[in-house]
Amino acid sequence: MSLLDDIGGGALGSLVGGGKQANLIDALGGLLGNQQTGGLNGLVQQFASKGLGDIVNSWVGTGPNKAITSEQIERALGSDTVNQLAYKVGLPSDQLRSQLATLLPGVIDKLTPNGQIPQGDISTQALSLLKGFIK
Repeated sequence: MSLLDDIGGGALGSLVGGGKQANLIDALGGLLGNQQTGGLNGLVQQFASKGLGDIVNSWVGTGPNKAITSEQIERALGSDTVNQLAYKVGLPSDQLRSQLATLLPGVIDKLTPNGQIPQGDISTQALSLLKGFIK
């Protein structure tokens, strides 16, 4: 099953309207490709360090993806990061957390197709994947 099937095809378009789609793509791309925080590997480690390793490892692995709540997103990323991303995207924090809870499992799953975190900068790959959500 593809990521687009997993989250209902044009889900990004239905999650955010107008120009906020591009802002969300940029924010997610930055989150996944931030080399200062370790990129995708650092993000996975951050989730694991907050007690969410079982969930995030299911996204990286080849089995089914476990769901995550918006509250767990905030616990993993921290309220400062969530608030900064929400401001950047132009959405209230609770809506951003909900959207990240919907999108991150499938995006991380697709960025790790063999159950392994790719080495190097994946921001271009992440952006290309996310732009495919906009129809």
